[in-house]
Amino acid sequence: SFAGTRGNDIGVTLSQKIENHESVKLWSNSTALYVFFDKKVGVVKDGVYKLIIPEIILNAAGAREKFLKFQGNTLAGIYGAGAFQTLVNRDLVRPTNRLFIVGGGNVGLIAGYHALQAGIEVVGLVEAMPKVGGYKVHADKLQRLGVPIYTSHTVLSANGEESVESITISAIDNKFKPIKGTEKTFKCDTLLIAVGLESVNEFTDEAEKAGVKVFSAGDAGEIAEASSAMFNGKIVGLKIASELKPGVAKIPDSWYQKAEILKKHPGKFIDYQKVRKEKGVMPVIHCLQEIPCNPCSTSCPTKAIRMDGDPILGFPRFDGNCIGCGQCVAICPGLAITLVDYRKDEDNPTVTMPYEIMNHKLSIGDSLQVVDITGNPLAELQIDSISDNKKNKMQLIKIKSPAELAHKIAGFRIQPVEITLPEKETIIPEKTDDNTMVCLCERVTAGEIRTLIQKGVTDINQIKAITRMGMGPCGSKTCDNLTRQIFREEGIPYENIKENTRRPIFVEIPLVKFSDGKKGGNNVQ
Repeated sequence: SFAGTRGNDIGVTLSQKIENHESVKLWSNSTALYVFFDKKVGVVKDGVYKLIIPEIILNAAGAREKFLKFQGNTLAGIYGAGAFQTLVNRDLVRPTNRLFIVGGGNVGLIAGYHALQAGIEVVGLVEAMPKVGGYKVHADKLQRLGVPIYTSHTVLSANGEESVESITISAIDNKFKPIKGTEKTFKCDTLLIAVGLESVNEFTDEAEKAGVKVFSAGDAGEIAEASSAMFNGKIVGLKIASELKPGVAKIPDSWYQKAEILKKHPGKFIDYQKVRKEKGVMPVIHCLQEIPCNPCSTSCPTKAIRMDGDPILGFPRFDGNCIGCGQCVAICPGLAITLVDYRKDEDNPTVTMPYEIMNHKLSIGDSLQVVDITGNPLAELQIDSISDNKKNKMQLIKIKSPAELAHKIAGFRIQPVEITLPEKETIIPEKTDDNTMVCLCERVTAGEIRTLIQKGVTDINQIKAITRMGMGPCGSKTCDNLTRQIFREEGIPYENIKENTRRPIFVEIPLVKFSDGKKGGNNVQ
């Protein structure tokens, strides 16, 4: 029901629903700390510690980000994508001027796009795999706006004295080893790490151990896209309702089928749809990968766009009578549709393109470097008209194009090439991988951990006791994953590793919160 709706609008809508629901008691400014063996949940509400005895727990705590070990990973100016997007999207803070991104999943690709919307220069994006893991439409729109994507590359080092001043990247071989001679250094002041997520599942695990009935929704249950999280959340909500009151809700089998479709990873690629006779007006669909998305077809008033195959997962196809309303252009989340109108001039048709980077103002008469689907330049053309689409919070930019280019135009560059060029002098790190930090809190290096593993230590608890790895404020949420990476590098199978023992509590809280029962320390609800 939210197809084509911007994420921040979805958040506002859902928040208003729960705030105004008479049967829901909402605790804001509250943090869950732990699920104890006596089936109580510790919560700090408005600074007061409380114990709750739940009948059912729903864990919708989301996911945490993975980190990387590389030279300079302790410098100021290195962000996780979640922190960066919180500052930019929620707090409306511009935390950087020049950004470089590590990770080509949807999180990294979309963070790059949001950075451009915030007026931040995005120098480039590096991805270790041969192709990005995120949707092609998100990678394409980033490249069209002028951000280069370096696949089969990795970050070697963040360079600087106290904060990031530049980054050095390198091409890698099929064993993910850096290839000497391919190093490049780029000037930037911030490095955004977006190399994957892992579920915040500890609340679920502890509830199961305590014997409390528990459900998970969203990324806390399984890492997937937002549409999948919302739809699977509906299913979990009905399951909980049925547990509380048997027979109150029935979940159709078709819902489970749709849920599986929405969880699918990006699929196969196709070529452009063959253009029919160039006359009239028609959408050009630059969505060439199988992904779960269909607002273009559901929004078309004449049903001229249909999904070829599955109604959600199929490829959008134009086959019908287009009236030129531009609704499909404005609603496509991937900005992957343009509109070509031959009705006034068949030799120089009008091309309509979507635009959302409002920090970079455009005016009628401005010259644009129009580009193809992946950002290759086609021509310099002038803006003919600009219209605001207030519903979708975007502009529709119209240009007149030579007929031979009209169907190739997918967007235009806004970021100058000069921003993305490497430095003339390349900084190559001298230190080895063993000098990189794994536990940032306690300053434990990869070499210290690797030495213990090579001596036969396979118990992460023992590594923790010897090095203090995992004893800092994050509670091993970062270094635990990096330590397991070193085990893999050393050829130790996962089943041979003894996992780190989880200790209460999961979230840092001052001891004073537990010290005075009169102020809520023994408040059981």
